[in-house]
Amino acid sequence: MKLERFSSKEDLYTRAVDIIVNAKNDGATTFGLATGGTMEPLYAKICETDADFTNCMSFNLDEYVGLSAKHEQSYAYYMYKHLFHHKPFKESHLPNGLADNPTEEAARYESLLQQYPLDFQLLGIGQNGHIGFNEPGTSFDSLTHLVTLEESTRQANARFFDSVDEVPTEAYTMGIQSIIRAKCILLIAVGEAKRTVLERVLASEYTEAVPASVLTKHPNVIILTDLQKEENEQ
Repeated sequence: MKLERFSSKEDLYTRAVDIIVNAKNDGATTFGLATGGTMEPLYAKICETDADFTNCMSFNLDEYVGLSAKHEQSYAYYMYKHLFHHKPFKESHLPNGLADNPTEEAARYESLLQQYPLDFQLLGIGQNGHIGFNEPGTSFDSLTHLVTLEESTRQANARFFDSVDEVPTEAYTMGIQSIIRAKCILLIAVGEAKRTVLERVLASEYTEAVPASVLTKHPNVIILTDLQKEENEQ
């Protein structure tokens, strides 16, 4: 893993854009994308560039169960609002939150991921170490699947809804194995709330209790953070 620390979020996101654009210029055509507050400044900066993704494909990490693509809190809507309306891709794929058969939908999405291997995967990290919606305890061998969201994850996402009661209880997510098949992974961790879990990952802890720790075994991971070393660190 390569770790880069930044004293300002502005510099961090500028660097993240450079990494993504450079990956595209170096031939990447399949991109795994993430959502959430961490990614909004990144997508805003990408939209300001002249980068052209019209020959590329995107695959999102996850989608809520029970929300249509037109629902304002669906990740399909998020992606259109923050990226796709300015930077369209040749094809953009997300799980279908309204699919009748969750098992078949998860299998369909996993089949797409295997048909079009990811050149680049963008990740955030949850306070409990989740990547995508892979909560602690998820098998490192997991493929795309349906998950029941932990209460801590629902609480963290409640700020996007009128109340936590409106946050869906289930979601589709790429599995951990699906994620780490990507050739290159960029993880962005911002804010003091992510310090403890990031330190566990950087300590090369490797446990399914911290899903993001699987990245310690990946050959090409870049981590960008605005968290500085504490004074008692060597």
